[in-house]
Amino acid sequence: MARGRKRGRRAVALRYDGRGAPRVTAAGGGALAERIVAAAREHGVPLHEDPALAEALAAVPVGEEIPPELYVAVAEVLAFVFLVHGRGTDPGTAERGA
Repeated sequence: MARGRKRGRRAVALRYDGRGAPRVTAAGGGALAERIVAAAREHGVPLHEDPALAEALAAVPVGEEIPPELYVAVAEVLAFVFLVHGRGTDPGTAERGA
């Protein structure tokens, strides 16, 4: 939330293939965020809600790797998603982000 005013929903899509850092593949707010979430649901991509992390990731240009300061937060989300969805913790087994 921004100071003093309510912000709309943000969504960020990540891709991690086990090489390098995860990459931002889509990001947006409002109607675009809703389309990103709808597309993820349609394709069975796991979702995770974390407004503060989404805000930080939204600052990363689409196509770029996430910065080192976000590695731990994103790794925790990916590990949880991999475990919940039966992929183990091997990032090479997943080609979709959270």
